[in-house]
Amino acid sequence: MSKQYLTWGSADNAHPIDIFSLAVTDKHILSASGASSLKVHSTTDTDFPLVQSIDDAHKVGCHHIVTDTKGQRAASAGFEGDIKIWSCQEGNWSADSVITANLTAADAWAIALSQDGQYLAGATQDGHIKVWDLNAEGTQIRDHETKGSFGTCIDLSSDGRFIASGHENGAVYIFSTETGRMPFSLSGLVKPVRAVSFSPGGKLLAAAGDSKVIVLYDTSSGEQVANLSGHSAWIMSLAWSHTGEYLLSGSFDGKVKVWSIDTKLCVATHSETEKALWSVKWLPKTGKTEGFATAGANRSLSFYREATGG
Repeated sequence: MSKQYLTWGSADNAHPIDIFSLAVTDKHILSASGASSLKVHSTTDTDFPLVQSIDDAHKVGCHHIVTDTKGQRAASAGFEGDIKIWSCQEGNWSADSVITANLTAADAWAIALSQDGQYLAGATQDGHIKVWDLNAEGTQIRDHETKGSFGTCIDLSSDGRFIASGHENGAVYIFSTETGRMPFSLSGLVKPVRAVSFSPGGKLLAAAGDSKVIVLYDTSSGEQVANLSGHSAWIMSLAWSHTGEYLLSGSFDGKVKVWSIDTKLCVATHSETEKALWSVKWLPKTGKTEGFATAGANRSLSFYREATGG
């Protein structure tokens, strides 16, 4: 059964250069690009107005931005290797200078925040997976060793029990945050992995990248349970719906797809641009209506919502 999504609006030319990452809270959508400023748009207004521009956040641009569930803390990773922590007070984002200063030597590429905002996980260029306790001013508490391949993406499960990482050599790893050990090794994707994402309940892990295929793993066994095929170019971004029923994927070919986890089929495809989509995210659910946002090389944010009765 297909689903229909309608164009909901856009923030055109939100950045002067490619938008590489989006992060969504219940009130805001934060965007990061190859330019120095971070942008904050409102998700409570259907016009998605710009409510804050954080100028000079990263001198040479930012490739990852993530938030906690409550929208009280965010983290961003810049091209200079710097990581910055942000706090939201009364709707306004500002730098947490103490934690940021303690993370100056973090040198992580991909980053992820735990749902409560306490833990930051990062994948480094030499393949280490590190974890910092932000409530302890950014103290490093874990350093997981992989086989040394560039860590391109990372995610934390919603219950905080697992960390997943994807690597340039196609490897995918899951670590237990309780023991610090890898419960099992996953059969990789051979080609570089660009995105890993745990389902809301943590039972599944989705991984995708240059192989153009989304692989679903069972986190209790490490076995592959499905391969989702349909994209014609690298898959750059993955995001689960709030219920875990659907998976969103964005590709280098400019297409965004919605996948049914029940049927393992693509139920919607949209393409606003032929330029690369670097990031796709579900928006906060309003009533029964679900929607998502996309961003990439066209430098704009595009918003979609499910057609009524769709």
